[in-house]
Formats: sequence, C-alpha cells, structure tokens
Amino acid sequence: MTFGFASSAATSITASANSANRLARLLEPAEWAAAGIPLLRNPREVVGGLHARHRPAPATAVVAVLDHEERLAASASFSRRAVPADGWEFRNALLAHLRRVIPHDLRRRTPVRTAVLLYCREGDERWTEEDGAWMWGLRDACTLHGLRCGAYITLTRGGWQVLGEGRGGRHPNSTSSPGRLADAGTDTDHVPLRTAGGAVDALRRTAAR
Repeated sequence: MTFGFASSAATSITASANSANRLARLLEPAEWAAAGIPLLRNPREVVGGLHARHRPAPATAVVAVLDHEERLAASASFSRRAVPADGWEFRNALLAHLRRVIPHDLRRRTPVRTAVLLYCREGDERWTEEDGAWMWGLRDACTLHGLRCGAYITLTRGGWQVLGEGRGGRHPNSTSSPGRLADAGTDTDHVPLRTAGGAVDALRRTAAR
C-alpha cells in the first residue's frame, strides 16, 4: 500500500514539474513585443511566397531565413508531432531544419540574417500557449544558429497574422490554394535558394534558378 501511494505521488509530482517546465518555455505576447523583434517591410509578400513554396496544411511549420534585404535565402517546412506544446521540443525541431538548409552565422559578432516562422494551425488569430511555445523555440533556435529572431506568423482559416504587430490579411489562409511564386513577388534569381520539406519539385526547381 505504501509503495503504491508513493509511486502515485511521485508520478503526480513529475507530471506537475513537466507541466511547469513547459509553461516556462513559452513567451507571452507582451514579452514578444518587448523583445525588439524586427518588423517585416512587406509581410504579405513573405507570407505569400512561403505559402506558394511550401503549401502548408494545419500543424505545419515553415521556417525561413531572410537576408539583410529581406530576400529569402533558405526555408524548410515540417509537420508538428502530436505532443504537448513545448518550446524546447520546438526549438530542437527548428534548429535541426535550419542546419539542413543553411550554414550557421555564429562567427559573426552581429547577426545579418533573420529567421521567421510561419505556423499553419486550426483556430483563430488569437494567441495560444502553442504560439508562445513556438515563439520561445524560434528565439532560442536563432540564438544557437547565429541568426536574428524575426517575425512569428500564424496561418489560420481566417487568414494570416504577424503576432505582436497586429498586421495581417485574409489571403492566403489555411484553406486557400497556393498562388504562383511570381505572383507572390518572390525574388528567386539572386541566390541558390535551398528549400526542404513541403515544396513540390516544380517549385523547388523554380526556387533554385
């Protein structure tokens, strides 16, 4: 009886600790807004280009690296695993995909490239704890890869929104058909763009020209 009770109590304590740790690894909207995240000059163009290239479905994350002129240097998309939202898990996933598509900038004193994250999910545009965990993960992954932490963008049925900025639009959204890269205004001629994940072969060839 004693052993059974002790085991149950230990399990409860461990579960509570894990839950508290997950809550510590997320950023509230006010914390995000106060972090000095650089504003996108043309968020609609960035969102449209990533949507056309990766065609994200709900529970899909698209991480992209922009150069100093806000041109796309690399991007990757992946599906979120069905686990509780945890900034540490999200950080590891983002970092793994960044390492696949672009070298780190850790030798630079000041970051010159910026990583942004587009997350397609169910629900509306209001902030959720899942968003907070993605924000924490993006900020930490950027630090570990020598990048500037950029915008966090949600894509839902209602459209897209740059959290912490109040900017957004109805198109594209999580149910809309992707447009052409040319229509999105994406410059694909300046760099040998590396893309991984959800891009179809035709889009990958277009991006690499």
